[in-house]
Amino acid sequence: MSVDLATVKRVARLARIAVSEEEANRMTGELNGILGFVEQLSEVDVSGVEPMTSVTPMEMKKREDVVNDGNKADDIVANAPASDRNFFQVPKVVE
Repeated sequence: MSVDLATVKRVARLARIAVSEEEANRMTGELNGILGFVEQLSEVDVSGVEPMTSVTPMEMKKREDVVNDGNKADDIVANAPASDRNFFQVPKVVE
């Protein structure tokens, strides 16, 4: 796949990026280089390769999924102008 000058200008217009003629010519070459590299990567045989979550083999740290209040209720309402039993008090807005 290759990109021509018209495609670069169209993509720049769609992205609302102002590019000069010189910049568009330079971007054409750069984008073609990037796409060529991506095509090379698609040629690599990765059958039998396990997906990785990290470049080093390690087990993800896991915690038990439990519902709690975080024991932070007092800290959360500490700077509130008004609170009652760890709830924010606000003025009534609907009559």
